Amino acid sequence: MSTATRPLVDIRLDGLDTRGGAPPGLRGVSVHIRYGEFFTFLGPPNSGKSDVLRAIAGFLPITQGRVLVDGDDISTVPPRLRGVGYVFQDGALWPHLPVREHVAYGLRQQRLAADEIERRVATVLDRLALAGAETLKPEKLTLEQRRRLALARALAVEPRVLLLDEPLANLDPTARKALRLELTKLHRDLAVTTVHATRNAADALALSDRLAVIDGGRVLQVGEPAVLYHQPQSRAVAEALGPASFLPVHVVEVRDLGVVVETQRGDRVPVAGSGAYQLGDRGLLVLRPETLAMTEAAMARGPGIPGHVALRVFEGARHLYEIEIGTSVPLRVELPAVGETRVFRLGDRVRVEMSSETVILVPDA
Repeated sequence: MSTATRPLVDIRLDGLDTRGGAPPGLRGVSVHIRYGEFFTFLGPPNSGKSDVLRAIAGFLPITQGRVLVDGDDISTVPPRLRGVGYVFQDGALWPHLPVREHVAYGLRQQRLAADEIERRVATVLDRLALAGAETLKPEKLTLEQRRRLALARALAVEPRVLLLDEPLANLDPTARKALRLELTKLHRDLAVTTVHATRNAADALALSDRLAVIDGGRVLQVGEPAVLYHQPQSRAVAEALGPASFLPVHVVEVRDLGVVVETQRGDRVPVAGSGAYQLGDRGLLVLRPETLAMTEAAMARGPGIPGHVALRVFEGARHLYEIEIGTSVPLRVELPAVGETRVFRLGDRVRVEMSSETVILVPDA
């Protein structure tokens, strides 16, 4: 498991169209995945995210476009010759083989010497906390261990490209965080160019150098996690990246540093940096729960939206509130449950306050 024997590569997807896979297939997917990057395709079920991985691996035929790895067009190269390690969503483990044989299988296909096979098997099993489980079959492993085994099998052959298809799906929260951290460390140490598919925004944000939101077989937006989170270009991108409330608004004032928008009920909210909007334009105000604050209605000052507490959930480190504001969809507010934070009760009249720097305005498409 050494980068010295595995030069870094980049991947260019050039106008990929496919048939088969998740309908409607990929439609004109063009993305550049940089050298040694951890790149994620984030999208809902049947969005095309797994189809991208299958097309790179050669498991899904391309009807148009190209896959280039380090400048070489591999679109017609057989899967076994592409230098790809693939971790399938369900692990694709063989029930009759013990852990050691899973990891050794690909190395034997490479016709490596027996001592080199043993060295690599021992190294990767130790790295992925599977040392001591060499003789166990998959049925004797926990779900987290099975995911680690699938990853160990893929990494042992020292692939040029690592493809991860929802490797953390269905894990309990503790196991998910542990394996997410392990993936981060592995990528830091090995720097293998990695393409990851997931529907989980937290995984995408935590793991990725850059990510693409994909839906309907089309890429909607590409960028660094923080940029996409704070500057989505559409409602679909904003929804893909985590919980938010969406309020229909229209622009009532254009300023040098932003705009002022008005809700259907007449509440006015300033939005910074929305220079593309003009007076009268309609849009959606995107409000992330963790960016909002609340105060008692009688003590409120400055811009905000009045309402009353309709729901409160305590989650240890935070309180989650739903605030009824007279629309069909309540506002969701997340407040820390430590320090001097006020705890509101059901029915309390409140004002939801927000900063012009953290609210987001997207087109009402």
